[in-house]
Amino acid sequence: MTAPAAPLPGGPSRKALTADGAAGWGDRAFGLVALLAGLLVLLVLALIAIATTNEAWPAFREEGLSFVTSDDWVPAEGRFGALAFIYGTLLVSAIAVLFAVPVSLGIALFANEAASNRLRRPVVYVLDLLAAIPSVVYGLWGILVLAPALRPVFDSVGDAVDGVPVLDTLFGTGSSGRSFLTAGLILAVMITPIITSLSREVIATVPNSQREAAYGMGATRWEMIRAAVLPWSRGGIVGAVMLGLGRAMGETIAVALVVGSSAQITLDLFAPGDTMAAVIANEFGEASGTYRSALIGLGVVLFVVTILVNVAARGIVTRMDRRARGA
Repeated sequence: MTAPAAPLPGGPSRKALTADGAAGWGDRAFGLVALLAGLLVLLVLALIAIATTNEAWPAFREEGLSFVTSDDWVPAEGRFGALAFIYGTLLVSAIAVLFAVPVSLGIALFANEAASNRLRRPVVYVLDLLAAIPSVVYGLWGILVLAPALRPVFDSVGDAVDGVPVLDTLFGTGSSGRSFLTAGLILAVMITPIITSLSREVIATVPNSQREAAYGMGATRWEMIRAAVLPWSRGGIVGAVMLGLGRAMGETIAVALVVGSSAQITLDLFAPGDTMAAVIANEFGEASGTYRSALIGLGVVLFVVTILVNVAARGIVTRMDRRARGA
């Protein structure tokens, strides 16, 4: 039989030191792999930005700053101003978030704080199904079902607010149903599962001690949610909303089918419009030369805007986490 390793004077045995050394090497190897994975993501993003910018450079060189400050998009005359598409992208995404956030947050709170186990499972299952539906299916449903159903509603609202200040500007024009608002509603349905799932996971991390303390003070369920659950999970919920916003800004097929394909800047939500992703999908197949470069330039602008949204989301979440720790 082999004698056990003798402990070093005043220290651990050789066996313990060997195990600690192996664990140290494992930690360093894992850290190196994680670092390489992170650098690989940054490298891929940099290559995408360089390649697309290089392809779009002829349009950027020809149009200059007016590429993002002009709304004059006339490919037949060689004029490429992307402002109308940038405006349409931001407006449609804002409409989607405006409708999706209250619904998503309500479903997440219901599933975590109010629903029984028997009811919670089908709710989560339905949300997973919504997230798995292809975007083209949403677009077909929008153009075949939602847009025709909204057309008489738009006409009725337009007649009702005719001559009313502000409302006449926002809802004063009837349409065929293909509009900024229709596209925003389609996107709201599409991003609701994303925001709901992430918010539900964040809310689930709230310690039960927080809830019990609120109940112990005599709080009702709503008071408990407002005082204990929402402050704890506020940063994560904001992050979920920003991720949903990023998905809405980059959606292509569904928006292209229902937005109306009209490059214009207007406050009328019932009017047709267009977005950067939609115009790329609709026009890229027939483009060449500077026209093709301009469409790729739209992709570059969309790429930059999406990155800015994600950076802003990270900053907002970090600031809220600091406030929560300070409180």
